[in-house]
Amino acid sequence: MNDGRWSDLTARVGSAVVLVAIGAIEVWLGGLWFESFIAVACGLMIWELVRMVDPDRRGVAVQLSLLTAFAVLLSYHVPSVFTLPILLAPALVGAGQVTRHRGIYVVFAVWIAAAGLGFISIRESMGFGWMVWLISVVVATDVAGYFAGKTFGGPKFWPKVSPKKTWSGTAGGWIAAALVGAGFAVYAGFGFALVLVSVLTSMASQAGDIAESAVKRKLGVKDSSNLIPGHGGFLDRFDGMMGAAVFVLIAGLIYAPGAM
Repeated sequence: MNDGRWSDLTARVGSAVVLVAIGAIEVWLGGLWFESFIAVACGLMIWELVRMVDPDRRGVAVQLSLLTAFAVLLSYHVPSVFTLPILLAPALVGAGQVTRHRGIYVVFAVWIAAAGLGFISIRESMGFGWMVWLISVVVATDVAGYFAGKTFGGPKFWPKVSPKKTWSGTAGGWIAAALVGAGFAVYAGFGFALVLVSVLTSMASQAGDIAESAVKRKLGVKDSSNLIPGHGGFLDRFDGMMGAAVFVLIAGLIYAPGAM
């Protein structure tokens, strides 16, 4: 066995334990505590994004970070007619402030803000159980994908975009998500449909991860930041969660399931 394959495991596990502990408390508390946690996370992701696309604009990165956190926090509490303009504000303001890679900034800024509202809406409107399910699916996808990829290796999933991802890791994530879905289906009585939705959510999570990997590759950076040891930055850690949150939010609007 090549121990180098696992060289980052200690840092990853340590950081994951801290993140899980904080996240679990915030999800349990809900309300303004959870909303503020999500707003801060989104603000940090915007800070990382600006630092990647236009490294010289450090002051702008801080300003847009604060604007995004405020927009995400406010968007859930205003009348629906104002929600979209508020969510678009950080992207539109930033488009006039960043001087490089404006297109990347705008797309990701909208995605980050929308995902922030998605997290808050899922927790506050759909309920605690659905938020736990979402987190469980994404974490299982990530953990199973990491270990399956490291253990089995094999053909790369998309080497030009994400050189480290393998088909074995990708499939491992799907299987883990299906098992999580089966467990929640038994608990909530939703049947096989939840297993399928869990796999689709896993795919959306992986799509978010691939999208961020593609941007980092285009910009020539390894990690969005070094804020989280072993994981890189908040964008590196929550890209998959954002993809899943947007998918579940859309699916929830269509299907409108009851609270778990």
